[in-house]
Amino acid sequence: MAEDDLIVVDSDHINGFRDNKHTTHSLENGLQDDQHFSDAEDFVDDITDDDLLSDLLRNKPTEHSGLQNVVIVDRIPQVGPEKADKLKVVLAKLFSKSGKIMNEFYPIDENNQTKGYAFFEFENPEQALEAVKLLDGHKLDKQHIFAVNLFTDIDKYLRIPDEIEEPAKEEYSDRGNLHYWLLEPECCDQYSVLYESGESTAVYLNSMPEPTLVKERKLWTEQSLQWSPLGTYLATFHRRGIALWGGEEFTQMARFSHDSVSFIDFSPCEKYITTLSQPLVVANDPNAIIIWDIRTQTKKRAFSADPTQPLIWPIFKWSFDDKYFARINAESLSIYETPSFGLLDKKSVKIAGIKNFTWSPSQNILAYWVAEDQNVPARVTLLEIPSRNELRAKNLFNVADCKMHWQKCGDYLCVKVDRYTKAKKADNEPNKYSGMYYNFEVFHMREKQIPVDSLEIKEKFESKQCNHLFWSPAGQFIVLASLRTSSYVLEFIDTSDFTITSTSEHFQITDVEWDPTGRFVVTGVSNWAHKVDNAYWLWSFQGRLIRKHSLDRFCQLETSGAGGWEEWLLFYFLQAFLEFFISRVKLLELREADNDLKNNEDETEETVEFLIKEEVIVLDDDDD
Repeated sequence: MAEDDLIVVDSDHINGFRDNKHTTHSLENGLQDDQHFSDAEDFVDDITDDDLLSDLLRNKPTEHSGLQNVVIVDRIPQVGPEKADKLKVVLAKLFSKSGKIMNEFYPIDENNQTKGYAFFEFENPEQALEAVKLLDGHKLDKQHIFAVNLFTDIDKYLRIPDEIEEPAKEEYSDRGNLHYWLLEPECCDQYSVLYESGESTAVYLNSMPEPTLVKERKLWTEQSLQWSPLGTYLATFHRRGIALWGGEEFTQMARFSHDSVSFIDFSPCEKYITTLSQPLVVANDPNAIIIWDIRTQTKKRAFSADPTQPLIWPIFKWSFDDKYFARINAESLSIYETPSFGLLDKKSVKIAGIKNFTWSPSQNILAYWVAEDQNVPARVTLLEIPSRNELRAKNLFNVADCKMHWQKCGDYLCVKVDRYTKAKKADNEPNKYSGMYYNFEVFHMREKQIPVDSLEIKEKFESKQCNHLFWSPAGQFIVLASLRTSSYVLEFIDTSDFTITSTSEHFQITDVEWDPTGRFVVTGVSNWAHKVDNAYWLWSFQGRLIRKHSLDRFCQLETSGAGGWEEWLLFYFLQAFLEFFISRVKLLELREADNDLKNNEDETEETVEFLIKEEVIVLDDDDD
C-alpha cells in the first residue's frame, strides 16, 4: 500500500451502532483518532457464551480434570538408583496391559530411594479403572502385593466417618413363587409367542387339545424374547436395556440399563446375565459388553469387543456352577472367577492357535482344540480349573475342523473331526488332498486316565433335501429340515435303527425348535421372513402333526428354558413317597395301639411245657 493511499471507513457503523458525533475522519489503516468501542445505552446483548464459545466451554477444565485417569500403586519395592530403572520397566510392562500410560511418577526420599508407591496416568478413566480391577492385589513377589486405587478415591477414604451408621433396613418384598410352573398338574411346558409384527406377546401352556393362555400383553418387547435356562425369567428387549419378568403374573423382576442391546446370555444357574450393545461394539466402547448380577441388578464388570473381528455369540462361556467364565483372546484363553470377576491367578492361559473351547456340564473342566501348524498336529485338550492341570490330550492329523459336544451328564465328550483325505504324491512334492471324511473321538470322562475311542461313520443318509439338522434334547430323534428354500421338506428320523418315522412339508418354513423335554417339535413361518402364511405347527417327536396355530403376523416362538416334565416327575415322586411313608407310619401306630389294647383286656397267664428225651450213647474204644 502506498503512503498517500487512504482507506475510507464508514464511521457511522462502527461496533454495530450509529455514531453521529464522528463522521468521515479517515486515517490510515481505517482507524479514527477518537474512536471508542463501548456499547450504546439501549443495546441488548442476546448472544450467550454457549453460542460463541460452545466448543471451548465443552472442554473447559474442571478442578479435578485428569485426576480420574490417575492410579496410585502402593506396596511396591523400595529400591535405590541402581535398581530403579529395572523396577520402572517391570511396572510399566504390567500396567501398560490396561491401557496407554501417559505419565508415571516415583517419589523418592532423601537417600534417592523409592518410597514404596508410584503414580500412573492413563489416557482415559476407563483404562485407569481397568488397571485397578486387573492389578489390585497382584502378587509381584512374596514380599510385595500391590494395592492399586484411583487417585480420586483418596477423598472418599478420608471422609469415612469414625462411627458407622447402620444402613436402613428395607422391607421384605415377596416376589412370589418364581417356579410355580413346577406345580402344574398336567406338567405342561410354557412357551412365548410374538405376533402382530412384534406388537403383541403371549405366554401359553402347551396343554391338550388346545394351548392355554397364561398372559398376553401389548408392546411387551421392542425386539424379541428370550427365556432364562431354568425357565425362571422371560427377558424382553428395549431401546434402553433389558427387563426380566417372572412369577404367576409375570411381574417385572429386574431391569438393566444398557442402550441398544442386541444379544443377551444367562449363566447356567441364572445368577448373572451378559448383555451386548452392537453400536457400542462398533464404537469400541469399553462398556460394549456388561455382566450383571440378576438379584442385585448391579453391574459386575464391563468389557470391550474388537469391532474388526467377527462377532461370535456368546463371547463368554460359563462353567456349570457359575463360578467361572472364559473367552478367547489373541493366542490365549482368559478365565475369570466370580464373585471377584478378576482374571484367574491374574493371568490368561497362553494357548497358541486355539480355535474353540467348551465347559463340561457337570465339572469345572475345559475342553479346547488347537489347529494344525505346519508339522505340529491339531490337538484336543482337557484342562482342569482352577488348578489348570492338563487331564488328557489327543493329537489329531489332517484336521480341517472340530466340533465338541458334551453328553448331558458330562460322562462323555464327543469330538466330531473333519479330516482331509490325502492323495498320492510324488517324491519331494507337498501334501495334496482329494476330499474329506469324518469321524468321532469319544472321551470317557469317568474312567481312569480318560480313554478315547475313535468311531467311524457307518450309516449315511445321502441325497437328502435338507440344509439343517435339529437334535432332540433327549437324544435319539432328529429332524431334517429345508429352511428358507423352495422344498420345505421335513423328515423325522429315529437314530436307534435309522428309520424315517415320518416325512412331511411345511410351506415357507423358517424356524424349527424342540421343546426342552424332547416330546414336541414346533415349526413356524415368521413374519420377519415372509409376509403370508404366518403360523406355527406343533408335531410329536415321531412327526405326527398335532395342531396348526395361525396368528396374525406371527414372528417368533420361544420355548421355556426348562421343561416342567422332569421337575414335575421328581416333585410328585417325592410328594407321593412322603404321603405313602406318613400313611404307613400312622397305620403301624394304629395297629400297635390296637394290639396293646387287646393284650390288656384279654391278659391271661399260660404255662408251656416241653418234653425232652435224654438219650446216652457210649462209644467203645474199638470204634475209634
